[in-house]
Order: sequence, then structure tokens, then C-alpha cells
Amino acid sequence: MALDRRAFLKRGAAGAAGFTLLSSGLLVACGDDDDSSEASSGGSGGSADYGTLDFQLSWIKNAEFAGHYIADQKGYYKDAGFSKVNLISGGPNVSQDAVVASGKAFIGISTPDIAASAILEGAPNIIIGAEYQKNPFCVMSLAENPINTPEEMKGKKIGVQAVNDPVWNAWLKALEIDQSEIEKVVVQFDPQPLVNKEVDGWFSFVTNEPNLLKVQGIETVNILLNDNKYPMVSETYIVKKDALEKDRDKIKAILTAANKGWKDNIKDPSLGAKYTVEIYGKDLGLTEEEQTLESKAENELIYTEDAKTNGLFTITDELVDETLATLALGDIKIDKDKLFDLSIVNELYEENPELKDPVTPG
Repeated sequence: MALDRRAFLKRGAAGAAGFTLLSSGLLVACGDDDDSSEASSGGSGGSADYGTLDFQLSWIKNAEFAGHYIADQKGYYKDAGFSKVNLISGGPNVSQDAVVASGKAFIGISTPDIAASAILEGAPNIIIGAEYQKNPFCVMSLAENPINTPEEMKGKKIGVQAVNDPVWNAWLKALEIDQSEIEKVVVQFDPQPLVNKEVDGWFSFVTNEPNLLKVQGIETVNILLNDNKYPMVSETYIVKKDALEKDRDKIKAILTAANKGWKDNIKDPSLGAKYTVEIYGKDLGLTEEEQTLESKAENELIYTEDAKTNGLFTITDELVDETLATLALGDIKIDKDKLFDLSIVNELYEENPELKDPVTPG
């Protein structure tokens, strides 16, 4: 099984730990990534010349970053003014927030809980937008033995990974379900215990394990946390706060290219999956069938009604407030203005309303 993305998302305090790691001079794996495509090497095709873009991803190069692969392959970053885009792999030894804070990457992808914890520990970062308008965590169960609602988890065995305990505990708090009412089983990341019926449910990313099982012919039922009292954006873009003034146009150029790449992926989720398997994640043992399913699933988290109306990567005031309230359930308390600055993405669409033109999901 390919590395599971959630193994890296050590919620809450882990984000702060990653920033501490940087300040101790122990950060690893934050140099150039040789797997970047050659499609965008060479001179800039736009009027601006921003040089090489170092872009820190939050995990290994699976379909999670499909829109950026497309933007690279189709020259959207080049058209926006970048001579090359260096998509840097993340992984279990990389804190993306620390890489951005150090200046080794200009922009990165994180999550509000990790980003907030790092900022509270002194990282000079800020969230400027979000790809996922919905939190991707879910509880997965077998279709032949479904758990259809959070209430139905009571009296059941649910497999939860130790690193995801903070999210699990905070969600139960939001649901007002006592932990004693559910038998939590500490598991790793391979969902075989669910298949073997050793547990009744499995804590998961809706984009990941359900699709790993689907290609094996195993159907699942998924309860999305976001739709059950745990709303939060995810796959958030982070930059250093001083870039908001010094490099405003450069940030807009990145968002423009990413917008075009993600729109292409929304129209055809197999395209990003193809680039994932054949180019960016070619050494990861991924299959195009599963990656296409993952790509399609994440499109549903990205292209919500709000995103269709306001533009990709925007975050409504309501969703900002909901995200902050969800973070507070896990004892992460941070002021809105310290975590978010959405002025650039909103400005981008005011200046380029055509970027909001709708697309038909494939």
C-alpha cells in the first residue's frame, strides 16, 4: 500500500513541533526536488519574470496535488511568469510550515490546525486560501455492515490511528458523544482490519482508503466529519506574512496558474491521475485507476457551491468562523487575522473575473 497521507498529519501540537524542529536546525528534506517536470523549464512566457517557484507540498506526490501537476505540464506556471516550478515532496520527516517559514519554499500547502500551531509557536506564516472547502476526514465502514450516522458508532469498534487522536477526540466532543460509548481500537493505516471485520469503522480520509478498497471491489459507506459538526477547510496555502506586501503580484500569479490547473482537473480527473502515475509519483507504485478515483473525490471537496460562486481557493466568512470554532474544539485558539489573510485571492477575482467562469465536473 502506498504511504498514507494521514501518517504525516500529526494534528495540533505536531505543527508546532515542526516549527521547533526548524529553529533547532534539524529540518530535513527541504531541498530541491528532482522530480519536477521539465515542461515549465526555460524562459518565462508571461510579461513578469519571477524565476523559479519553490512550492512545498504537504505529502508525497500522489493525486492530492493533481491541479499543480497539470498547471506545470500545460505551462500555466510558465505563462504566469515562472521559469520553472519546483514541486517539493512532503513526507513524514518534513514540516511544510517550517520550510515556508525558513524561506526554502515561497509557498506551501498545510492545514489550519498545523498552520495555527506553528504560527502560535512563532512561524511568520499566514493562510491565503484553501483548496479543500471541506475537511476530508471521515469514518468509513463496509457497505455490507454500514455505519450511516455518528450515533450508530455507539457500541461499535472504530479503528483510529494514534496520530489522529486529537481530531477524533475533538469530533466526539462536537458530537457530544462520550468516549466510553465507543470502543476505540488503535490501528495503523492499512484498512485490512476493517476488511477482516476486526473493527466496524475506520478513521480515514474520504479521498484515500475508501478508494483503495473500491479498486479491490469493496464498497464502503463514509460519514464525512465536515458534514457532522466538524467543518474546516483543508489543503490551505501558506506564505510568509511579509510576502503579502513584498510579493503580492507573485502570489496572484501562483493562484492564477493553480486555478487553471485545478479547473482542468475538475473537468477531467483522469488527467491529473495520469500525470501523477506517469511523471510525478512514478516511483510510488500508484495505479491510475485508484488515483483517478482519488482525484475525482477531492474535486468534490474543492468545487463546492461556494467555490463555484466565489472562485477556487476563496473562503467565506462563515467558513472561516466555522474553521476557528472547530480548531477551538481541539484547544487550538487563534485570532482570525493571525491565521487568515484572504485579501489577495479576493483581489485576484475582482481583477480577473473570468477566472470564476464555471466548469462542468467530469
